[in-house]
Amino acid sequence: MIAIKRNLWLFLIPLFFACKQKGKEIPVADFFKSQDKSGFGLSPDGKSLSYFKLEDNKQNIIIEDIASGETRQITNLTDKNVNYYTWVSNNDLVYYKKDDSGRQIDVFIIDKEGRNERQLNDNERSKMKVLKDQLIDDKYLLVSSNKRDSTVFDVYRLNVRNGKMEMAVKNPGNITNWYADPKAKLRLATSSDGVNETLLYRENESQEFKPVITNNFKTTLIPVAFSENQPNSIYAISNVNRDKNALVELDCKTGKENKVLFSNDTLNVVEAQYSANKKRMAYVVCETWKREKFYLDDTVKQFYQKLDQLLPKTESYIVGQDKPEDLFVIRTYTDRNPGSYYLYFANNGKLRKLSDVNSSICIEEMNEMKPISYRSRDGVMINGYLTLPGDKAAKDLPLIVLPHNGIGPDTRDSWGYNAEVQFLASRGYAVFQANYRGSAGYGKEFRAAGFKQWGLKIKEDIEDGVKWLVKEKIVNPKKIGIYGSGFGGYIALNSLYSSPDMYTCGASNSGIINLFGYLKSIPPFYKARLQMIYDVIGNPVTDVEYLRQASPVFHADKIKVPVFIAQSLKDKRINSGEVMQFAKELKKRNVNVTYFEKPNGDFQQNTGEDRQKYYTALEKFLEVNLKRK
Repeated sequence: MIAIKRNLWLFLIPLFFACKQKGKEIPVADFFKSQDKSGFGLSPDGKSLSYFKLEDNKQNIIIEDIASGETRQITNLTDKNVNYYTWVSNNDLVYYKKDDSGRQIDVFIIDKEGRNERQLNDNERSKMKVLKDQLIDDKYLLVSSNKRDSTVFDVYRLNVRNGKMEMAVKNPGNITNWYADPKAKLRLATSSDGVNETLLYRENESQEFKPVITNNFKTTLIPVAFSENQPNSIYAISNVNRDKNALVELDCKTGKENKVLFSNDTLNVVEAQYSANKKRMAYVVCETWKREKFYLDDTVKQFYQKLDQLLPKTESYIVGQDKPEDLFVIRTYTDRNPGSYYLYFANNGKLRKLSDVNSSICIEEMNEMKPISYRSRDGVMINGYLTLPGDKAAKDLPLIVLPHNGIGPDTRDSWGYNAEVQFLASRGYAVFQANYRGSAGYGKEFRAAGFKQWGLKIKEDIEDGVKWLVKEKIVNPKKIGIYGSGFGGYIALNSLYSSPDMYTCGASNSGIINLFGYLKSIPPFYKARLQMIYDVIGNPVTDVEYLRQASPVFHADKIKVPVFIAQSLKDKRINSGEVMQFAKELKKRNVNVTYFEKPNGDFQQNTGEDRQKYYTALEKFLEVNLKRK
């Protein structure tokens, strides 16, 4: 009996210490650790499991034989990281390297034994993309590359055995995307004249591409899969002649919709999953405050219902699968849990845990991410999220406004675990995230309403949310800070001079400070879409006054509150010298400036130690300039 009690106590000890004592501050490093294992995938035959393993701050590919459990490391990079890979056969993988700025530079093929490695691209100034992740005749890959002309991507048949590239289709100069069918035949493309986008189709590779349908770029038409049951048809996410995205079957001969598979006036389709094994659409994902699946196949519905039983009270989605669809890699998450990876054997309903995303996080210590909504000053409904520190009453709290990065076709804040949000909430701040107009997921009209509104309506949508929180007495109006990365960093700096009485301090991580310079830095292969980009951001020739008003670099004299500025000298999107000069101008005016230099342009490329240094500096800045005020 004594031995039993002793063993029980030994079992309970790690559970007791698994979560730190309530009220004790969680170390910065716990939130921002690099994943030891990530990027899980499966070979097409389901015999091999692949993943990234981090060791000595370098990420390499590991292959595990699922039957035996034996593992081997197949890449041995010491100077750069592998940042992406894909299986192209049961035996071969293609992987990409990144340099310190986050730019993909080298493409390699290697077999699962770690042998027969060769570099596929030979021009470091050009970019290459694998269009279809399958080898043709065990030696050819269909790839796109801008090696002939830096402004356009042609399509090549690349012989991975001898390195020879044979042009399959020459880009006339306006093709922005290429699509291959299940047999790796190039049959679909999209072109752009700068404002309008055209879907092009051909029945076989001996024919010329012909236009199917043309829409303004504000309209969404995204091919998902070729129909293998209906000739000359594709499945696509479309908001043609509607505000919200739907899933449709499109006739590529007529440009007309054969049928609508899923549509809802209030729901916006953001993802659609096709089953190559069943040769039909499986489900769509719609996102309001949370992502939700709507099933188009009863067997798929039963599949996820079984997963829900095995993994209760968590969200789950597929990140990898074999070709027969018997074996799956599943990722889970909640708003308080970074989640885990599992190997799911569908035939017997068994799960095998592969790895936690971040084992240092104790779920009980994290805070709930709550959906909120409010009206803007001109009556538009704005949705967002509010995360409150769990150990404090929801009253008179210091607030961090956290605008999301980007204003592209798929950028928004979403419900789920966010390390920055949880870190800030753990330090006693309320964290406010707004899906301002221009954000994705709320329909065509809402997204277009954000165009050319950088520093205008977008900023006002965020401010109106802050005013609502003050009115509700949730936050202290004298303790409001704003912080963001990329576009979010731009919004933070813009808000400091355009709304000088609202914010106590602001912080920018790789934030844009000069819209003229940002537009000038757009890569040459976006040439066909340049007018489209001008319509979203502003034209440097015809919108000079607006762009100047919206660019923080010209308004250093109007900023009066403390500022935290972080950047990397390797970030190609930002003129680092201009940022440093901006910081000096602020200091000349006796503005309290904290300048932080990051080692790498791509934040994910920085080590866990680098991220810890960054967030420690940010924490100190907010503590001194916001919390103690």
